[in-house]
Amino acid sequence: MEIQRNISEFILLGLSDDKNIQIFCFVLFLFCYIALLVGNLVILVSIRCSPLFYQPMYYFLIHLSSMDICYTSTVTPKLIGDLLVERKTIPYSSCMLQVFTMHFFGGVEVFIIIAMAYDRYVAICKPLHYMLIMNRSRCNLLVLAAWMGGAIHSFPQFSMVIQLPFCGPNEIDHYFCDILPILKVACTDTYITGVLVIANSGLIALVTFIVLFFSYVVILFTLRNQSAVGRRKALSTCGSHITVVILFFGPSIFIYLRPPTTYSVDKVFALFYTIIAPMFNPLIYTLRNTEMKNAMTKVWCQTLLSKEVHN
Repeated sequence: MEIQRNISEFILLGLSDDKNIQIFCFVLFLFCYIALLVGNLVILVSIRCSPLFYQPMYYFLIHLSSMDICYTSTVTPKLIGDLLVERKTIPYSSCMLQVFTMHFFGGVEVFIIIAMAYDRYVAICKPLHYMLIMNRSRCNLLVLAAWMGGAIHSFPQFSMVIQLPFCGPNEIDHYFCDILPILKVACTDTYITGVLVIANSGLIALVTFIVLFFSYVVILFTLRNQSAVGRRKALSTCGSHITVVILFFGPSIFIYLRPPTTYSVDKVFALFYTIIAPMFNPLIYTLRNTEMKNAMTKVWCQTLLSKEVHN
């Protein structure tokens, strides 16, 4: 059966028609994107050029930073550019590519976050066996599993969307090509497809959130016998991590774990898991980590000193 596609592009309605809001959002999101790129690149270089690279936690952090850059870059540059133009269009092929890459890189990032939570659980709850359990082979296996999980998550949804017929209208009430808004403009009944999307994206978001939440509960419960200073430090660190987890998974659960429909407010909630939460990851995993701050200081101070000596 031939798939009907009479349209070659989609029109994105964006966040707002108000020029002042668009200018404000342009400055804000450009700053957020630059901060995200700089923060994650600093993390990548600092870890790769220091002994921290051989520690499991920082090995996972390198992959998380890489996924943050890839995941956010599938959406944010297009959003920033569209805020400066009147007619926001995206070719059909680019739209389908955006659907796939966003869910693929987002899926990989989610599973890497789970691997990092497992790493912290082993480090705190089984410290004597930590290096034996979290050897490099197991770390590589967990990263490979994260990539496979991202593929298993993204390919079924992409295959469902790419087979849909589109014959008009072609206006998507969003700032990027997300699956549920795309289903709304398809020229066929998409209820079953919407249910399958919920079963995929919605359940992954919910289960991941529950796993991460309980992992932090177990970690904090294990630390109950430590000193008051140790407990305060752990609560501060876990609290900041949980904040980012809520910012990322809360809106995801709201959007994907409900009857297959869309609302205008969805694109505001989507900002949290496409831009805001990924931007906070570098801050959370560096400013509250003494080892990471020391490594960054050492690497970048040595770089600056070597440049001065060379000059």
